Amino acid sequence: MDARYKSRDIERRSLDVDSLKRSFLEWLVYSVGKDARAATRRDWFHTCALAVRDRVVDRWMDTTRTYYHEDAKRVYYLSLEFLIGRLLTNSLSNLGIIDECRQALDRLGLSMDDVVDSEPDAALGNGGLGRLAACFLDSMASQGLPGYGYGIRYEFGLFEQRFENGWQIEHPEQWLQFGNPWEFARPEVLYPVQFYGRVEEFRDSVGERAYRWVDTERVLAMAYDTPVVGYGGDTINTLRLWSARATSDFNFGHFNEGAYMKAVEQKILSENLSRVLYPNDATEIGKELRFKQEYFFTSASLQDILRRYLQHHTTFDNLPSKAAIQLNDTHPAIGIAELMRLLVDHHGLRWDKAWELTQATFAYTNHTLLPEALEAWPVRMVERILPRHMQIIYEINAKFLNRSKARAAGDNTRLSHLSLIDERGDRRVRMGNLAFLGSHKINGVSALHTELMKETVFADLHAEFPDRINNKTNGITPRRWLKQANPALSELISTRIGEGWISDLQQISALKEKADDVVFREEFRRAKRKNKKRLAAYIARQTGEEVQVDSLFDVQVKRMHEYKRQLLNVLHTVALYNEMRDNPTVSWVPVTKIFAGKAAPSYHMAKLIIKLINDVAKVVNHDPSVHDNLKVVYLPNYNVTAAEIIIPAADLSEQISTAGMEASGTGNMKLALNGALTIGTLDGANVEIREHVGADNIFIFGLTAEEVNDLRANGGFNPREVIASNPALKRALDMISTGAFSPDDRNRYHPILQALTDGGDHFLVTADFADYCRAQDAAMQLYRDPEEWTRRAILNTANMGWFSSDRTVNEYATEIWDVHPVKPTHDGEGFR
Repeated sequence: MDARYKSRDIERRSLDVDSLKRSFLEWLVYSVGKDARAATRRDWFHTCALAVRDRVVDRWMDTTRTYYHEDAKRVYYLSLEFLIGRLLTNSLSNLGIIDECRQALDRLGLSMDDVVDSEPDAALGNGGLGRLAACFLDSMASQGLPGYGYGIRYEFGLFEQRFENGWQIEHPEQWLQFGNPWEFARPEVLYPVQFYGRVEEFRDSVGERAYRWVDTERVLAMAYDTPVVGYGGDTINTLRLWSARATSDFNFGHFNEGAYMKAVEQKILSENLSRVLYPNDATEIGKELRFKQEYFFTSASLQDILRRYLQHHTTFDNLPSKAAIQLNDTHPAIGIAELMRLLVDHHGLRWDKAWELTQATFAYTNHTLLPEALEAWPVRMVERILPRHMQIIYEINAKFLNRSKARAAGDNTRLSHLSLIDERGDRRVRMGNLAFLGSHKINGVSALHTELMKETVFADLHAEFPDRINNKTNGITPRRWLKQANPALSELISTRIGEGWISDLQQISALKEKADDVVFREEFRRAKRKNKKRLAAYIARQTGEEVQVDSLFDVQVKRMHEYKRQLLNVLHTVALYNEMRDNPTVSWVPVTKIFAGKAAPSYHMAKLIIKLINDVAKVVNHDPSVHDNLKVVYLPNYNVTAAEIIIPAADLSEQISTAGMEASGTGNMKLALNGALTIGTLDGANVEIREHVGADNIFIFGLTAEEVNDLRANGGFNPREVIASNPALKRALDMISTGAFSPDDRNRYHPILQALTDGGDHFLVTADFADYCRAQDAAMQLYRDPEEWTRRAILNTANMGWFSSDRTVNEYATEIWDVHPVKPTHDGEGFR
C-alpha cells in the first residue's frame, strides 16, 4: 500500500455497498453539516456527489501524473459550450457502481431516483454543439486519450425557458445556486486577459520591429476543474472552465464618497464575461460582450496550454507534437491571432516560425453553412477591443493575399472571397476564414456537409488548400445516450449480446438477427412502452396534459430555428387535425406531437413559431371531436435531463431541416439508436443514417440539397401557386391567418404568413409540405402494424454502431491530432 494513504483514505476509494454507505454518512456530517434526520434531498445529492468524487480523485491524479511523466501529446478541445448534463448517474455508470450506490442509499431509507433528481443540469450549453463536445470528452476519456476541455463556467447558462400564455419567457437558469460539488476551484490558476488599450512599436534587442500592447483593461480568468470519468473509471480527464474575476473587487475611495454602486462597478463589469451563455447580440453592447467572452476563454486557455508545455520544454519547436488544439466552431477562432501574439510578442519568436507552429497546432471544426452563423465581427470593434490582434490579422491577411495574387491571376473577386476582411459595407473580420487559414486541418461533421463546405462557404479557400478539408461525421456516446438514458432497452440488449457494445458500439449489429425474433420484438416493445409511460408522466407534470401511451409519439426536440422547420411540422399538425375533424368515423392512428427547444431571446420569428405551436395545442387538445386521437405538447426548458426522458420514448424522430442547411445533427443519432424511426430530408447525417439503417427503415421526403440549390439558382418558386394547388395546406394557412388559433389577435401570425408567401418561403416549407404529408401518412400506416414497426425499430438500433463518438474521436486522433492512448498507472488500492 502506498504510504501516502491511511486506512480511512483507502475506505474512501472502495466501491462496495458498505463503504459507500459509510462515506455517505461521513460526508453528510462533516461536509454538508447535517445529520440524517435533518437532511433534505439536496443535502443527500451533495453527499453522494462528494462521496463518488472521492472515488474519482485518486485516478484523476494518477491520470494527470501519467500524462506529465510520459510527456504525452494532449488534445485541447476549445468550445463555448459543454452540455454535460447531470454527472452523478454518469459518473456512477462509468465507474460501474450504480447498483451499489442504489443499495447503499436504500439501506439509508433513501430513493436513488429522488437523490438523482435533485441534481440540476449544468447550464453550460444549448444545442448540438455543446452536446457533441460533451460526447467527445466522454469518448476521449473512455479510450484513454489525453484530452482537456476548455470553456466558460457560466453562472446562469443560457436561460430557463418558461411559457406564459404560450409565449417563451426567459428566466435566469440558476444552476449554481446551491453550489457544484463536482468542481474544484483553482484560485492559484489565474491568468490576466486584456482588452482595449493601444499598441506601441519599438525595436527589440537585435533591432527588429516589435510591438507592445499597453494601457489595457485587465480581467482575471480563474480555473474550475471538473473530472471527466471514462468508461471503466481507468482514465479521468479534465474539463477546465474559466470564471471571470475583477483585478480589484472593491474601490474603497468611491465607497467612502457614497458612490456605492461605483465602488463595485469594475467587479460587475468584469464578471459579466462569465455570467450568461450567448448574451443577446442584437445590440452593439451585446455584440461586444459576446466577442469579449470568446476572447476571454480562448486567451486564458492558450496561456494555460503554453504554461503546461513549458514545464517540459525550453523551446517551442515541439509544440505541434505535444499539443493539438481543436476549435469547436468559430467561437474560439480569435485563438489563431492570440497564439501568434503570445509566441511573437511574449516569447520572442520570429513571425514565420510562429505562423508555422500555429498552423501545425490548430485544427478547426465547422458546424454550419449558414452565413449568419459564420461569425464576422466589425473591424472597428475588433480594433477597439483587441488592437494588437487586429494588427496581427491584417498581417496574416496581407501575407496570404500576396501569396495568392499569382494564383488569382487578377481575379479580384476571388481575392475578396479569400480575404480575412469582408470589405463590403461595414468592414468585418471573417472568423471562419481566420480559423481555416490558421489551421492545418478543417473538418465538416457529415459527408454531405463537408462536400457542401468545399462547394460553398470555403470554395475559394478549398481551391487554395485542397488537402485541408476532411470529414468527421459526428457521433454520440452510447454510455450516456443508451446505457444511462435507456436502462430498459440497454439491459435487454446486454442480456442478449453481452455488454461489449457499451465500449464498442459496432457490436450492437448483433441485434440484427433478433429483428425477426417474435419474443425479442415483444421485449423490445415492452421496453419502449415503459419509456413512453415515463415520458407521459413527465408531460403530465410539465404541462398538465394527459397523453395516450400507445399513441404514436412523434418527437421534434431541438433548438428552435426556421431552417429546422418546426413550422412544417405544426402545419402538418393543423392539416391532420382538420382531416380528423372531417372524418370522425375513421379509425385513426392516435398521434402525440411532442416539441421541445429554446429560441434565442432576440430571434422573434422562432419565438412566434413557439407561440403558434402552443396556440394550436390549446385548440387541438380541448377539441372533443378528435377524441384524443391527436395531442400536441411543447415541453419547456429542453435540456439533457429532459432529452434522457424524451428520446428513449420516441417512436418517430423528426429531422426535417431544409436540405443543405443542417450540418449533421446528433439528435437524429440518439433517437435512432433508441429505436425511433426517422422522418427526414436528405440533410446532414440523415444521409449516412439512411445508408446504415437501410432505405426501407427510414421515411425520407422532400427536395435534396442539389435540388434546393438548383431551385434557388433558377429564381426560386412561387409559394402562392404551391399553396393554391394544395387544399390541405391552404386551409391550414387560412385558419392561422383568420385567427382560428389566435382569436384574441387575428393578425398575430401575419409575419409567418408573410414569410411563407411574399417573403419567398426561403426555407421551402410549402415546397416540401405535400411530400412531408405523404411520409407522415406512410409512418402512421406502418404504426398500425406493431410487429413490422418494431422490426424496423430494432434494425435502426442495430445499425447505429458506426455513429458512436468513439469512432469519431478515433478518426480525429489518427487523422488530425496524431494523439495516442495513454494508460494511467494506478498505484492505490481499493479499486476493482
